Order: sequence, then C-alpha cells, then structure tokens
Amino acid sequence: MTVTDQLVPGSAPLDDEGAALRESAAEHLWLHFSRQSVLERHGVPIIVRGEGHHIFDDRGKRYIDGLSGLFVVNAGHGRKRLAEAAAKQANQLAFFPIWSYAHPSAIRLAERLADEAPGDLNRVFFSTGGGEAVETAFKLAKHYFKLTGKPTKHKVISRAIAYHGTPQGALALTGIPAMKQMFEPLTPGGFRVPNTNIYRAEEMNAPTDPEAFGRWAADRIEEQILFEGPETVAAVFLEPVQNSGGCFPPPPGYFHRVRQICDKYDVLLVSDEVICAFGRIGNTFACDTYGYLPDMITCAKAMTSGYSPIGATIVSDRIYEPFSSGTASFPHGYTFGGHPVSAAVALENLDIFEEEGLNAHVRENSPRFRAALERLTDLPIVGDVRGDGYFFGIELVKDKATKETFDDAESERLLRGFLSTALFDAGLYCRADDRGDPVIQLAPPLTIGQREFDEIEGILRGVLTEAWAHL
Repeated sequence: MTVTDQLVPGSAPLDDEGAALRESAAEHLWLHFSRQSVLERHGVPIIVRGEGHHIFDDRGKRYIDGLSGLFVVNAGHGRKRLAEAAAKQANQLAFFPIWSYAHPSAIRLAERLADEAPGDLNRVFFSTGGGEAVETAFKLAKHYFKLTGKPTKHKVISRAIAYHGTPQGALALTGIPAMKQMFEPLTPGGFRVPNTNIYRAEEMNAPTDPEAFGRWAADRIEEQILFEGPETVAAVFLEPVQNSGGCFPPPPGYFHRVRQICDKYDVLLVSDEVICAFGRIGNTFACDTYGYLPDMITCAKAMTSGYSPIGATIVSDRIYEPFSSGTASFPHGYTFGGHPVSAAVALENLDIFEEEGLNAHVRENSPRFRAALERLTDLPIVGDVRGDGYFFGIELVKDKATKETFDDAESERLLRGFLSTALFDAGLYCRADDRGDPVIQLAPPLTIGQREFDEIEGILRGVLTEAWAHL
C-alpha cells in the first residue's frame, strides 16, 4: 500500500522577499514539533495575515483556518479591538510581575474567571501557557496534601494517549510514550488508565451501550487508585474531550462517576481545559457542559484568542485554604504570569464572547457541523466522526467493516506524505494527526456557520477521495 509523496505547500515561484525569508528560516528558525530536515529541503509555508476564519500566506493565497491556529483563535483573526486593548495597556503599564505585587488587569481577569468558573473555584494562579498551567496544578496538588497532613499523596493519574504538555512535570502526565522516551527519566508519579475511545473499545459493548462503557472506563481510575494505594494518589488529570488520539468525548455518566471516585479516596480532580475552555465545547468551561465540578481547572490558549499569551490554574477554595493563613506560601511562579497586556486582552476577548454570544452559537451550530462531517462516512477511508462543540476528529481506516487501521509506515505515507500537504494545497489548514490511529482534527474559529461547514466538508471529500485512490 503506497501513497504518492507530495511537495510541501509553497512550491510555486517565490519573489525575492519570500525566498529570503525561507532561506533565513532554514538557517535560523527551529520549528516546534517539526522535522527540521523537511524545512531545510523544501522550505516552510509562511503565514502573513489573518482575517475572520481565514489565513493568508506570503503569496496571497487564502486558506480556511480549520484549527484556530492551534485550538487558539476562537474569536477569529483580525480583531482590531483586541490589538487596541493590547496597545492601550502597553502604553499605560507594559509589564509588572505579580510576585508580591498586583496590577489592575490581573486582578480584574482573576475576578472574571472566578465568576465564570463553576462552584467554589475562586482562586486564579496565572502562567503564560497551558503546559505551565498543568505544571502548576501538578505541583499544587502535591503541596496541598503536604500541608494537610497527607505527605505521601503525590502520584497522579491521566489517560492513555492524552497530551498534557511538555514541561517535565506535565510530560509525566502525558500518555504518549514516543513523546517521553528521549527525555527520561521523567518526574516520577505519573500513571495511565484507559481513555474513552468508544470506536476502538471492545469492553462493555461500548458502541451500543456508551453509558456502561463510561462507567467501565471511570472504574479503571478507581482500580488504579486502589492498586497504587489511595494514600499515595494526589490527583486525576482529565480533558473534557481528549485531544490526542482524535477528539474522544466523555460517555454519558463518565464524569459523574469519576467525581464520586475522587471524593471517595480524597483525590483531586483536575479538568485540563487548555483546549476545551472558552467556547470550544459551547461553554466558557467545558466541565459545565458535562455537569461536573473539578477541584482545579487548567486553561490557556483561547483565553485571549491567541492575541497575547496567557494561562491560568483556577483553584477551589478548599485547595486554597491551607495557603490562606500563617507562613505557608506556594514557591512557584513565572515572570510573565498574569502579564498586564495579556490580561487586558483576555478581558476584552471575554467581552467579545459575551456580546456576540459565541458560546450559544457553538451550542446551536455544533449539530450542523457534525452532520456536515458525518456526510463523509460514505467514503471508504472514513471510519469514525467524533467530538463535540466545534472540536471534531475524523478517523481514517483501511477497512470500514473490520475497523482495520494503517500500520506505522502506511500512516506516515498517508498523513505526512500526502494528506497534510494536499489539504493545505486545497485551502484547508487543519491537523492530520498520528498520535494513536490516523485522524484529521478540526477546531475552527467559533464564528463559522453552515456555509463554512459545507466548504470544509467539500475540501475534505475531494482530498480523502484522492487519498483512497492512491492507496
């Protein structure tokens, strides 16, 4: 089984400036999660402008941003009022730390997040990104139990194939072995349980009884806690919809059961919403969508719609209480955490969400988005369409009847050798992901509607039909 290799996007003749930029990138720019050899051989697509749900390269070609940059630009590109909010704040106070001091934009944003978070999650610890927010929650969970007389509770549980970031602590939570082996030994204490991939699950007749499967998957968390010893387990980290592996939503009742288990064994439940917060699933926080109350929420990405970097760990009053009196402090922080400009942009971004009703827009239109993507299931290469809100994955298979997947070499040729380039050349920026089985992921700006759903489906149909023809 072979798929023809394609040149990377951007093989048309370049003007002098474009050629110079590509040469400079090849000599100096180290791309994240990318093979530098490809950059040096073929150059890199250069994106110069964004407008609404479109991005434009240096040749002026327009693409649908089907991934919101990287699950980030939820309010869409080109929001002048966000740039103006940044400029206004920078002119007044460009930087000051929140190490023993405060500034108005951090205070106001902390209050706004606490107001929108569920239950008693009233304390906000700022960072500059999602990995740092997860790192903060990991350290805080261990510190909390030391302060409350349970110093042996230090282990953390997450799910198979889940991605929780790249800092050493967060990486211990990440459930993708290939992303960790070159950095071992890692921070100790991370343990894995099954995820909620119903399509690939054989337990409990998962596809026909998702509620029973959800209870089975949740009970594996209890099993792991008991195996390690409840006196050693500090926290469970779960995404509302698991990103890596291809958008696994929770089965009915799953989080209710997880909350029961965590309460039973005095284990903290951390809702990792770095991707799922701020409208991606239709609410400011996705835990509200699925009806569970965590002890901490980690968030970042779309808090500013990407116009300035920021992250946060939102903490319940119970977790904060041991730090509220006496000499206790949390010896952890980041120079740029709660940056004045980022906080001001986040406040303006949340105003846009409220004024334009973006969360309600997602809730109303998500079924239409799903329906457009499910039309693709008539293609022999499409095995499953799954997700929620404006966050969907399309799993690709060799055989729909048996769900046979592609082996590593075939997946490499399919995803990197063909699909990533072909989709981009066809005018759609999205993710062809191989962390798990081959999946195309879509997470467009929250402003799009039926016209864009149909356009995305049309592009995917053409490219996937061509991909199957080359197999």
